[in-house]
Amino acid sequence: MPKTSAKQKVTDWDRVKRDAAQDAHIAHTATDGHYDPNDAAAVSAYWQQASIRRGRGRPVAAVKRPTLNMRVDPDVLEAFKATGQGWQTRINAALRDAVLRGIAKA
Repeated sequence: MPKTSAKQKVTDWDRVKRDAAQDAHIAHTATDGHYDPNDAAAVSAYWQQASIRRGRGRPVAAVKRPTLNMRVDPDVLEAFKATGQGWQTRINAALRDAVLRGIAKA
């Protein structure tokens, strides 16, 4: 279970807008990073050659599964949820097993 902080994190958008409106010079030295953030040409060149990498999360599936909205009995749902993470995958496996055994005929 993820840790939660007692202090709510909220962005001070008034401050962000105020700082952006001032367009203040950003302190920068050669050791700070890849480009001077005050040089528009350097910023543009840096982001032109940048590439986007997929981060954490589920890998892209070879076959996209359709989203399903269905009603089930509360006790059935609770039984699957009680088994922990992956309960939706286990429901899919149970349905697949029913199809393979011929229980779910078209």
